Amino acid sequence: MIATILPGSENFHAVGYNERKVSKGTAHLLEMRNFGAVGVIQPATSDEKVRFLQRYSSRNDRVRKAQFHVAISCKGQEMTEAQLLDFTHQYLQEMGYAKPGQPWLIYAHHDTDNLHLHIVTSRVAPDGHKIDHNHERRRSQVVVDKLMGINRGKTTQKDIEAAKQYHFSSFSQFKAILVSMGYEVYKKEEMVFIKKGGRIQEEIPLPVLELFYQQPQSDRARNRQLREILKSYRDVSANREDLKQTLKAKLGIDLVFFGRKDAPYGYMLVDHAHKRVIHGARILSTEELLDFATPDQRFERIERFIDDLLTIDPKMTQDEIFRKLRKQRAYIKKGTIYYDGKSRKLPPFMAAAIDRNNRIHHIEQFHPTTEAERDFLCKIYKVERKDLVSLSSERPESHADAVKRFREMFNDESVHSVRAELREEGFKVLHNGDTYYAIDFQYHILINLNAEGFDLERVKRQPRKQQPPKLQTKAKSPVRIATVPKAPKPQRLTAALKNTEVGSQSANREWEVGQKKNEEDVERGRGMKW
Repeated sequence: MIATILPGSENFHAVGYNERKVSKGTAHLLEMRNFGAVGVIQPATSDEKVRFLQRYSSRNDRVRKAQFHVAISCKGQEMTEAQLLDFTHQYLQEMGYAKPGQPWLIYAHHDTDNLHLHIVTSRVAPDGHKIDHNHERRRSQVVVDKLMGINRGKTTQKDIEAAKQYHFSSFSQFKAILVSMGYEVYKKEEMVFIKKGGRIQEEIPLPVLELFYQQPQSDRARNRQLREILKSYRDVSANREDLKQTLKAKLGIDLVFFGRKDAPYGYMLVDHAHKRVIHGARILSTEELLDFATPDQRFERIERFIDDLLTIDPKMTQDEIFRKLRKQRAYIKKGTIYYDGKSRKLPPFMAAAIDRNNRIHHIEQFHPTTEAERDFLCKIYKVERKDLVSLSSERPESHADAVKRFREMFNDESVHSVRAELREEGFKVLHNGDTYYAIDFQYHILINLNAEGFDLERVKRQPRKQQPPKLQTKAKSPVRIATVPKAPKPQRLTAALKNTEVGSQSANREWEVGQKKNEEDVERGRGMKW
């Protein structure tokens, strides 16, 4: 049984509150006493009831807020309406509000799972004196305990003993257990105070409580299960109170929050089924727990976030967006947003922009220094927005190393096919009109062979000569000829680059999205006709 004393008022606004509930069909007037002729001939209006209570209270003009408004609630439907009304009469008698002639209104509410009554009366007694209100919240709890036959001290001792059976490792965790039982708990110096109904019910020396501390334990399987439980019930709850009540009623799990009521900074999870107290941050962050948006709203929020990022930086790649999204517990892959085990396709224009930016990023890894190089790479990577590709002010060291190696090849008359030798080094020879390029897609190196003054005749494809038909001859036994070992080739340029951070080897390419099926072929120079 709970008696909650609500705020006072000069204009008896509680009457209007209860009458509005009646008009909505979620309450009804159960009892109206000592209102004289008001409501005798015909039902009294809300204004008539208020005017009578104000006129009655004016006999003591020193009482500024004469309204006394209290709600008395039982658990579920454990009492009938008549039984709860009888309890209310006894409560008013004990609190000093049932002298002969005292007016009151009693409304029965049925808009929650718990049957509860609202009482509206005056703090002025029929003889004009002010009814004692000193420590009335504390006295109210004492009265409820007396009427219910509850020995509060014995009950508190029983609850403390029950709390000691839980696994807890700090004062904060012990406090969370008792708060879940309806107590206020605080410590001052070396004493722990346990309070209920406005009174300190028990004091425990802190060193005595510390004897019950246990080593922290982590049950990962249970923590994962609790994480899914919290997320599932959050998604079907309207707010924090709704979530708390549902978890306690259905699963025996209490959420105890710390900090301001409207802005908690953390919470404890009291798992009554397993008698454990767990710091909430180990299960689900406070921010994530209290995110009561629907899944669709969360995805829309992520889409707006990505759109804002692309507005600020139109060239932002998927890898950069991925790092930003981690704070929102989401990521994107192949044009799809993934969040909390669910997924949704990105809007096509957004996926296309990210795909284009990924390709631009590949182009810029070649460090093009001229518009011709930029245009050539844009043609390979199918990027139409050439204006978004930045030109480099200087060449990377790998470019100079490659040019030096090329000069050795071109100047070596013993090299029969420079083109084949370049292929061995990992370079593909391509041309755009009369301009020839050697390009290494793996290490992002682009050499303009024209600009470097190389002999282009040595890399151009030669027309194949028609071979005369071979005369069939009688097969002869093979003659074994001793082979002379070839001289070792110089170390490949690409092998020398393996331990550097040049190119895409050091980049995390796992999260690239929206690529066409043949992009890997483009990377390696395959599948292109020139």
